[in-house]
Amino acid sequence: MRRLLLSSVLPLAFGVLLGQAVTAQQDVPGLAGPYLAARSAVLEGNHRIAAVYFETALAADPGNPVLISNAVFAHAALGQWARAAVIADMLPPEASAQELVNLVRMVNLVMAGDLAGTRAAIAAGTGAGPLIDDLAMGWIHLGEGDMRRAADSFTAVAADDPLADIAYTHLALARAAVGDFEGADAILSGNEFGPLSASERSLRARVEVLVQLDRRDDALELLDIFTASLPDPALLALRARILANPSPAPYEFITTAEQGLAEVFFTIARALSGESGSSTLPLLYARAAYGIDPTHSEALIYTAELLRAQGQYSLAADAYAQVQPGDPQFVEAQLGRADTYFEDDRQDDAVTVLSDLARDHPDLPTVKAALGDALRRTERCAEAVEAYTAALDGVDITQSRYWFLYYTRGICFENLDDFASSEADFRQALVLNPEQPQVLNNLGYSMVEQRRNLDEALAMIERAVAARPDSGYIVDSLGWVLYRLGRFAEAVEPMERAVALLPTDPIINDHLGDVYWMVGRKREAQFQWQRALSNAPEEADAIRIRRKLDIGLDRVLADDGGVGGTQ
Repeated sequence: MRRLLLSSVLPLAFGVLLGQAVTAQQDVPGLAGPYLAARSAVLEGNHRIAAVYFETALAADPGNPVLISNAVFAHAALGQWARAAVIADMLPPEASAQELVNLVRMVNLVMAGDLAGTRAAIAAGTGAGPLIDDLAMGWIHLGEGDMRRAADSFTAVAADDPLADIAYTHLALARAAVGDFEGADAILSGNEFGPLSASERSLRARVEVLVQLDRRDDALELLDIFTASLPDPALLALRARILANPSPAPYEFITTAEQGLAEVFFTIARALSGESGSSTLPLLYARAAYGIDPTHSEALIYTAELLRAQGQYSLAADAYAQVQPGDPQFVEAQLGRADTYFEDDRQDDAVTVLSDLARDHPDLPTVKAALGDALRRTERCAEAVEAYTAALDGVDITQSRYWFLYYTRGICFENLDDFASSEADFRQALVLNPEQPQVLNNLGYSMVEQRRNLDEALAMIERAVAARPDSGYIVDSLGWVLYRLGRFAEAVEPMERAVALLPTDPIINDHLGDVYWMVGRKREAQFQWQRALSNAPEEADAIRIRRKLDIGLDRVLADDGGVGGTQ
């Protein structure tokens, strides 16, 4: 398949060439330091630092093709296409990495609106590569006013079966761009070439096409079906705009050849994701899509997602932040930005982003739920309860998908020692999603810790284990309820299985130690408690474990006035 062949080109040019410079050029004064810093940045995937140090290295060793190609890549990965093109012009024609240089030059041609130059590059075999080039030719023909040749180009690409859905979707978008909305809908509806793979982009395009055909009810029905399971803020905003405007607004999804070319890069970026196990090409193509079409905020968001996958949280947050208020994708971008801050251990920043978003978009329960999650994760449970309650107040609480809001609010109530409210929420979550293993486990475990309804708790946890036998936490709950019931011998097997599933969890190791103690395996109990201490338990738990090691579990329980239990 051409997809797999193409996906290996740029990683090879970037990764293999990198290793050649130090041995070949290590005698150049002033090169070693910046080169090694650049190499370290490459290994960490930090394109921003790599770009700086490769340029510094180039100043020490101008004309080095390895440094040139890597500097070009770093700038392209940052979306700095103009600078990448300047450096690309330094690369000798006989050097490797020409595919990368061709890509950079083609992106700059399209950004400049030079369709003739883009066509010439493709004809000369110096375009972005066959996968991009074949689709690009359709949009170039459209930009030249020749819709017939555009349609022929897309149809020819569709003959390559793995690319049929992509090519037919672009043909539909091209038809819509020239005002042939009936022809566009014939494809997007599946009536002309059969069902196509659905995406949020194709759904949005079809909705806007239906509006132009004065089929507002059909458009709204499509949106309702999609958002019923996934309440996407951008699609909900699109629905609100349709309802608020009886007369259709002008079609604006893709109206120019340049926007179509940007969509080619975006489409292929998404299609390549996961194909080769590398995010290199998808990142470059997503950057290209946004560079060509600065209104393509979905490309910017996808860029951020790819950077997050590389661990480049600062760059990802910057990409999300480029999506401006008023953009249909702004809410999604801010939600992604908050997630990125959490991944980057910037929890306060994440909460700030979500608090501001909830303030500015009080009509979006999705945002309030996300704020609740952030507050719960930062152990601000009282505030989280308020956010979850506000989210529940804004939704149809009879819909099964809202079980998770009750579940997470129940966790917060439990952390606040409001066990009655916690149990009520867990039970309501089970009404909406019967037999949900996480809820069964949490409710059962909560009752175990309160030492009440132990038979009901056991039945719940047994059902949870049957549904999730490989969950160490759920299996631990089964062992623990048996321990609480005084059925120590029966507790051994599930507790040992829980430790096998989560060998470094301090509480599970501590629980197994307690079970071993109660069946007379005291040396093994002490070993498990030592193991629990080595896995950094909470300080309160650590103090209790040390007491058990010092005086034994029997005396700890006696001192506590309890029987058969710890923690």
